[in-house]
Amino acid sequence: MAAAPPLRRTDSAQGDFSPLKHFVLAKKKISEVFQQLLNYVEETAEFVEETCESKPLENIASQDQKLEIQAYADKLAIIQEVLARRHMKVAFFGRTSNGKSTVINAMLRDRVLPSGIGHTTNCFLSVEGTDEDKAYLKTEGSDEEKSIKTVNQLAHALHMDETLDAGCLVRVFWPKTKCALLRDDLVLVDSPGTDVTSQLDSWIDKFCLDADVFVLVANSESTLMNTEKQFFHKVNERLSKPNVFILNNRWDASANEPEYMEDVKKQHTDRCVNFLVEELKVVDREQAPNRIFFVSAKEVLNSRMQRAQGMPETGGALADGFQERLMEFKSFERRFEECISQSAVKTKFEQHTIRAKQITEKVKSIMDDINIEAAEKRVAALEDREYQIDRLEFVRNQLNLLMNEIKQKIKALSEDVESKVSGAMGDEICRLHVIVDEFRSDFHPSPQVLRLYKSELLTHVEKGMGKNLAYRCSDAVNASVQSSQNYMIESMLPLLPSSVQSKVNMLVPGRKFDLSYDLNFSTLCSDFQENIEFQFSLGWTALVHRYLGSVNAQRALRLMDNKLQASRPALPPASTPSSGPPSICQSNNDTALMTQEDLMVMMANNVAALTSRTSMTVIIAGGVVWRTIGWRLIALSASMYGLLYLYERLTWTTKAKERTLKRQFVDYASEKLQLIVSFTGSNCSHQVQQEMAATFARLCQQVDQTQKELEAEIRQLTVKIDRLETVQSRSKSLRHKATELERQLEEFTNQYLQPGHRRH
Repeated sequence: MAAAPPLRRTDSAQGDFSPLKHFVLAKKKISEVFQQLLNYVEETAEFVEETCESKPLENIASQDQKLEIQAYADKLAIIQEVLARRHMKVAFFGRTSNGKSTVINAMLRDRVLPSGIGHTTNCFLSVEGTDEDKAYLKTEGSDEEKSIKTVNQLAHALHMDETLDAGCLVRVFWPKTKCALLRDDLVLVDSPGTDVTSQLDSWIDKFCLDADVFVLVANSESTLMNTEKQFFHKVNERLSKPNVFILNNRWDASANEPEYMEDVKKQHTDRCVNFLVEELKVVDREQAPNRIFFVSAKEVLNSRMQRAQGMPETGGALADGFQERLMEFKSFERRFEECISQSAVKTKFEQHTIRAKQITEKVKSIMDDINIEAAEKRVAALEDREYQIDRLEFVRNQLNLLMNEIKQKIKALSEDVESKVSGAMGDEICRLHVIVDEFRSDFHPSPQVLRLYKSELLTHVEKGMGKNLAYRCSDAVNASVQSSQNYMIESMLPLLPSSVQSKVNMLVPGRKFDLSYDLNFSTLCSDFQENIEFQFSLGWTALVHRYLGSVNAQRALRLMDNKLQASRPALPPASTPSSGPPSICQSNNDTALMTQEDLMVMMANNVAALTSRTSMTVIIAGGVVWRTIGWRLIALSASMYGLLYLYERLTWTTKAKERTLKRQFVDYASEKLQLIVSFTGSNCSHQVQQEMAATFARLCQQVDQTQKELEAEIRQLTVKIDRLETVQSRSKSLRHKATELERQLEEFTNQYLQPGHRRH
């Protein structure tokens, strides 16, 4: 090991800076960094878990990443616990009674471990500091704290415990207030003599693998023994270039032979150098002398205890050359502290630092992956949302356009249906006699049978009219309706939800659309009154009906009846006490006169019509014949009139009555049906309009569902985008924290682990 700057510890607690503080500060620093790193990894683990469990963020972070980071957190927690227990460890080895315990006591400046004749260490003893004011020990396999106050108590406890053997460890906890060396996380391990056991391999595995420095305490009055060399060869096989110091103890014996001192020292030095350089190969030849010291631990211990008691440190029986041996021991302590501090920092913290850097890099890489994945999904979500917004706008605009167009189409179809039905109904009214002639049922002029006959006739006519109208209109109207429905579906298909597009035919009823021609014939013709009484064709009533028409004939006949009644003798005034006032009677007479004048005008007009054309010729011819024949014509005419009456009377059978009723019914029904032609056409038009409107409404309802789905999807995408932005932001923030932790780890490496960077 290269020579280090003269760092030294003074004999008092108020000395210069100790090299051992280098380890203490490094441990504190790395512990703080690991605590931050653990908090960071736990934070990232929580973040990844939240990201994994969030449905809008699926596939952003994987379960493998979650498990990986959790494994890092568990690993860091273990490392942190290990770091908390880390301390610098120096193991002292040598043959029995070479003064290992005395060397440790000299370094501790107090009699901590039993030493001297009769107090040979029979097991491994470790000495470490405690913050408590009392000293105690713990035996292997037990947490019981056994209090000790003096070295003699410790020696007694060790000798009295028969369960302790050479492979056992007894931990001695000494108050830090009594020993400055133990304040810096230093543990000193004393061992039984290497010549008392054959269990070297188990010793090494159990007590030496975590040691930072090995001190071989040799007896300067003899030479290095094979048992000592064999132990360190085995150590060297398990550890890569262990730090080994060789203390040639009891060098005060050389004061008795000063003339041979330098030769003996040179012999010891050469042998030790060859052992370190040639056999162990742990240092080069230039550095080897810095690992070899000639001391008298007993003298140093006595001197330091004298000084601790306020007495001169050179007091007592000391051999010549004590100061040189004291300075040599201090030089050993200085180089030992420098070596163990640097070695412990490297061995205890370097691998953990490298591991921390790897974990930080891995976690940072995961944050980068999550950030990239979130960014890609955010871009995709933004594009998807933009597309959905455009589609929603398209659906709304297209629906408005189609609404106007389809409303016009429905209106045109409704008008066409109204025109078709009205025209067909007009034709059917003209052919009403055919439907009536087809009616067959029992007929009799009795009121009961006649009433049933007319009821069945009404039903027959209504069914026939409906059937004929359906035959003429329904197929064409149904085809038009289906064509319009298909047009609506094709036009609105792109606007429908994708789940409905494949089932769009379900929106249209599977049944054929049939118009309902509700003529309400029974009610319409309920007041039909037939006239099947016999009426002579040349009788007064028939002639009046023929020349004046039905309505005017009835008025003329009533007028005649009134005239006959007026020509009867008047009743005495006493018998008409309730007659109205003269003014009212006068008014009725005036009305009668006016009506009579009107009728006379009508009759004159009909007579004029009769005398026109051929009628006038017949009358003139009749007059000529009258003058020629005279009374014979009258007789013949009377006979002819009588025969005609008789013939008509005889032919006025039930069939004739039925034909007359049917003819009267046709005339009556035709007149009534003409009144509802427009209404029926409008009714059918309304049915078509309702059917088309219902189909369009169902389609519009599905389009509304499309709009709702698009709006919901846009809201979901907005939430997803916000979440992705949060993920990006958090992943970036966590990545920056990882970068900061990397910087701290790199700073720790440069400050404590790189060669040439030492804290003074």
